[in-house]
Amino acid sequence: MKGLIWATAVDSTHQKRVLSLYRQILRSLNSPKLELSLAARLAKKAEARAIFMLGSEERSIHNIQDLIDTAEYALSLLKEGKIPKHIQ
Repeated sequence: MKGLIWATAVDSTHQKRVLSLYRQILRSLNSPKLELSLAARLAKKAEARAIFMLGSEERSIHNIQDLIDTAEYALSLLKEGKIPKHIQ
């Protein structure tokens, strides 16, 4: 799994950011601010993993940057206790 996510970023400047965002999003889904049952949390984590796996197929640097921007936005919503629409 980590290998696929690592492959999302074609250069070293994006690799660390992608892995960091992936981990932060998964951790944020455990937040008590989100009123989710255990099953719902596991389902949301599986959806987040699937999104990152689909993103790992992207090779365009511009598209990768868009995916990183989207992940940062989703993370900001999760930290506020809101579930982003693309994983809602």
